[in-house]
Amino acid sequence: MEKKMRFGIKSKIIIGYLIVIVCLFIAFIVLNSQISSLQKERNFIIDHDIEVHDLTNRIEKHLLDMETGQRGYIITGEASYLEPYNSAASSWEKDYNALYQLLNNNPNQQEKLEKIKGSIQDWIEAAGEPTIALKKENNTKELQQFFEKDPGRQYMDDIRSQFTSFRNVEKKSTETRATELDEKNQKIKIGLYGLLLFVTLISLAIAIVLSNSIVNTIKEVTQTIKRITASKGELKGRIKVRSNDEIKDLGIATNALLENIEERNWLQTNIAHAVTMYQGIASVDKLAEKFLFTVSEMTGASFGAFYVREENDKGDLFVKQAAFADRKGDAGRESFLIGQGLIGQAALEKRTLVINDVPDTYQLIASGLGDVKPKSIFIVPVLFEDEVIAVIELASLHEFTVLEQELISQVIETFGLTINGVIRRMEIARLLKESQAMTEELQAQSEELQTQSEELQMQSEELRMINEQLEERTKDAEEKSFELEAAKEDLEEKAHQLELNSQYKSEFLANMSHELRTPLNSILILSEMLEENAAKTLSEDEEEYARIIHSSGKDLLALINDILDLSKVESGKLDVLLAEMNMSELPDQIERNFSHVAEQKEVKLKINKAQDVPDIIHTDEKRFQQIVKNLLSNAFKFTESGSVTVSIQQVADHRLTTAMRTVDTDCWLEIAVADTGIGIPKEKHQLIFEAFQQADGATVRKYGGTGLGLSICSEFAKLLGGWISLSSEVGKGSTFTLYLPSLSNGLVDYEKVNFAYEEVAVSVEEAVEEAVEEAVEEAVEEAKPEAEITEVDHPVQPVEPSLQDDENVFQDKRVLIVDDDQRNIFALKTALAKQGMTIMTAHNGIECLEMMKNSEPFDLILMDIMMPQMDGYEAMQKIRGELKLVDLPIIALTAKAMKNDREKCLEAGASDYISKPLDLNQLFSVMRVWLVN
Repeated sequence: MEKKMRFGIKSKIIIGYLIVIVCLFIAFIVLNSQISSLQKERNFIIDHDIEVHDLTNRIEKHLLDMETGQRGYIITGEASYLEPYNSAASSWEKDYNALYQLLNNNPNQQEKLEKIKGSIQDWIEAAGEPTIALKKENNTKELQQFFEKDPGRQYMDDIRSQFTSFRNVEKKSTETRATELDEKNQKIKIGLYGLLLFVTLISLAIAIVLSNSIVNTIKEVTQTIKRITASKGELKGRIKVRSNDEIKDLGIATNALLENIEERNWLQTNIAHAVTMYQGIASVDKLAEKFLFTVSEMTGASFGAFYVREENDKGDLFVKQAAFADRKGDAGRESFLIGQGLIGQAALEKRTLVINDVPDTYQLIASGLGDVKPKSIFIVPVLFEDEVIAVIELASLHEFTVLEQELISQVIETFGLTINGVIRRMEIARLLKESQAMTEELQAQSEELQTQSEELQMQSEELRMINEQLEERTKDAEEKSFELEAAKEDLEEKAHQLELNSQYKSEFLANMSHELRTPLNSILILSEMLEENAAKTLSEDEEEYARIIHSSGKDLLALINDILDLSKVESGKLDVLLAEMNMSELPDQIERNFSHVAEQKEVKLKINKAQDVPDIIHTDEKRFQQIVKNLLSNAFKFTESGSVTVSIQQVADHRLTTAMRTVDTDCWLEIAVADTGIGIPKEKHQLIFEAFQQADGATVRKYGGTGLGLSICSEFAKLLGGWISLSSEVGKGSTFTLYLPSLSNGLVDYEKVNFAYEEVAVSVEEAVEEAVEEAVEEAVEEAKPEAEITEVDHPVQPVEPSLQDDENVFQDKRVLIVDDDQRNIFALKTALAKQGMTIMTAHNGIECLEMMKNSEPFDLILMDIMMPQMDGYEAMQKIRGELKLVDLPIIALTAKAMKNDREKCLEAGASDYISKPLDLNQLFSVMRVWLVN
């Protein structure tokens, strides 16, 4: 019989959907074809008609330019009026040819165009060119006679009339095409409704057919389930389904469920029966016989043996306690050890064994007619508290089913507890007999124990006294523990106070920096403008006063920056950004920054870079450059004559100490700055690295300074994983040496670095002192008058900024200054106005936004950050977000100068960032970049 084809509910639904989708697809193709045709006609109307009108207007404009240019030239005689005339005369024919080609399918309109072309050419020949020629000849009389008749006017009127007629025809043609397009659109709409109705009817028909097919089959299954339910526990009935779909799968699954429930009922009934038969049994052998008989009856087993564990000198031995169908008492061996044979292996592994391929040598099952070989063997260990206390082996003439195996397994789960209970009861009975025999002996020993009890009581009293002493000591220890806990809480409170003090200090320095930088900004800008004396209104003394004010302001700014840097280092809030640094550029950078200083002080600058110095090292370049610049600035400050020498080399391998080798680094660099200056006494070597400390008061009075530079350099060197050593002698000069590791792994192990510094400090100091003495003697010799050669081969000349370029860029630019400090506004407005810029001002972010909404666009904004009502961050965000001015240059100006200020400004929408006080050259440079871009 052929297998009935499966046609599932999913297939039925999918076929129904496919039919609907095919109908929709066909409707879509038809509709798309109509819409494409409609779109082509619409595009033709838009492209063709608009192009015709555009070209017509351009030809008329060319003609108007020619007429205007002709009359302007005749009236004024200026040749510039001929430019539109000549341009239009060379362009109108090009547009005419394009229009003529566009109307190649409309001969009537082309004919009108030809008449218009003839009229234009007639006007040019009769009125345009002759009058221009007469004006060039300066023939006023003939010009006057010509314009008394003015034949050109009639030409122009004819041309305009012809263009009007041409446009009217084109307009009617456009209206006709639009009407036809509307009619086609209406037909498409009616067709769309028809297709929608057709697809709807098809979908309804398919849905009805599919739902009837599914619902009818489900009803049949439901009726069958109800009949089984009404049979009051009789599970023999089964569901029959004729359809070959998921409903049939449901019926098969339900039938399987009924069979499973029927098997479970059988299983639970037999388990309950097996458990009840254990009651009242007091010996292991009776229990074993009863169990084998019951299990064999339930499973149809024909042969069985029951073994219980006993302990002896050889270990655990399993002894046979009962057997089933034992013909001569030879059903299985009498005993076995763990691991001996299959039954011993089952006891060892604590797992059940089922063997269906029974060997020919296995024990035969006896019957009245003869012996029969079993087909299946079932060996199961009995566990109690995860220990095997018995093993049961069954043999059957048929294979044990899964259900029979599950029955035995579940019965065995609690059978171990029963066996153990019987064994324990037997053991209790035996112990009871022994206890009765021992009672008399115990009574004899009680008197002896009484005597010993009195002795123990005396010892107990002594122990009580000792215990009291221990309790007193425990109380003392607890009191000390409470004191330690109180001290710990006090220390934690002090640590918290220190943390708060550090936070207040940082906030104070940040706010104080802002308050100092804001007026300092005005002082520097105005003093620089006075120093330049662009209007030449100040005397030389007044210029000097302004120069001193500007210099003092810069010194104050440097002091503020040093204090902030030192504060960041002390509070641990200074980030170290390790990255690649190009060492090959360092000599040129030193020359650019300090060659002019050397020339002014007439001190030689020598830079020696060893060949073994790698081109690339890994460190924080910004902090490295700050250390080198501070060391060189100090060297030039305290050197009146002689030289300043910078030596850059790699620390040789034989000079590396054991501790330096433990640091994970590519190499160690040694940068030494030696001078022939005043020198430092040995007892002051450590003092000068402390904040606000110098060698003595005379140094401060003569050379100035705050004593922060070397302190900051020392802290920066430690942050970079290195240190600075000093070797100096009064009157001969000093050498500051920076030892720095190249950290390609991006980590600084400060513990190893500190150990390396302590180990190397003494030896390095001795070696450096010898090197300094040699370098100083050599520098003094080279500094004699007869030596005119300097080590700087290519001094870099300072490049003066081009004021003319600034004026060209800044001229007539509209700049908005947003600042709440009137002093800053006055200073900036004055400086920028001199560059030819138009300046507008606002005092906070709200005024800035209102001004930008209600005035002409600005070319650039100078935005202060700390302002009332609305600060600079919020104002920049609203300019970029609400006003959509993403390309407008905004330069942020802030006097706070704390960590991450630049990143916060750029994230808020600033194009660039300058900290106060402002350097006008820097400000003009940044403004020039953004205005040019």
